[in-house]
Amino acid sequence: MTDQPDNKPQKTLSKSHGRIAIRPTLQPRDLMVDTPDIAGTWKAKIITLLPTAFPGMLGESLTGKALQDGLWQIEPIDLRIFGEGKHRNVDDTPAGGGAGMVLRPDIMGKAVDFAMNGLPQDREKWPLVYLSPRGKRFDQATAKRWSKAEGITMICGRFEGLDERVINHFDIEEVSLGDFVLTGGEIPAQAMIDATVRLLPGVLGNAESIEEESHSNGLLEHPQYTRPAEWRGHKIPDVLMSGHHGKIAKWREDMAKQLTQERRPDMWRILNDT
Repeated sequence: MTDQPDNKPQKTLSKSHGRIAIRPTLQPRDLMVDTPDIAGTWKAKIITLLPTAFPGMLGESLTGKALQDGLWQIEPIDLRIFGEGKHRNVDDTPAGGGAGMVLRPDIMGKAVDFAMNGLPQDREKWPLVYLSPRGKRFDQATAKRWSKAEGITMICGRFEGLDERVINHFDIEEVSLGDFVLTGGEIPAQAMIDATVRLLPGVLGNAESIEEESHSNGLLEHPQYTRPAEWRGHKIPDVLMSGHHGKIAKWREDMAKQLTQERRPDMWRILNDT
């Protein structure tokens, strides 16, 4: 299902930006992105080597409008500023040999300390996530869980990955976008934030659309139609034009079940096992 905005995001700050909260920092202000906190607003912190990749698509459409309206916030944290030496190195060769480079624990540890400074230690209130192809697969239930938190901190992987000691020390949750490998965690981060932010109150404007879409109830969404009533010889199913709400609801439920059985037998098995 694709969300359509009512209008393009405005580039003026809303009155919600008056709710600024001040917090202590572990890093000089001149090295930070200027993103003052808005008290009580869900916030995504992204530790990344590519801070200019954000907000990216998150700054467009409904998520972009909600961002401008102060319904959520994003703070990219440049991992490179915590690096060492003239070139701000953040990685080193794998222990035991092998190809590629690994993100260093001392460098990432400083970045995580900075990102989590002053935030709840309870991971339910503020998840700390490493975007990794070996993590648990991201799903709608995870997006719902994150949307109930106060915010989230995400670590975007690069190279051959992150030193395991960091993951264990900070009790980091590993999450994967799917069973494939990307060059980094920035694209998965944007996808997961999009899925989460649209569940926040006021972002979509119509709570019913969330309840009816794919994965919200363990089923794929039923087919959708709109005008004209006939297009290139294809007609809208008669039941949808009948005005009988009970029959329409039954047809949509039946179609959702049929599509789920055909296209996602794994989801259908889980649904029938519960």
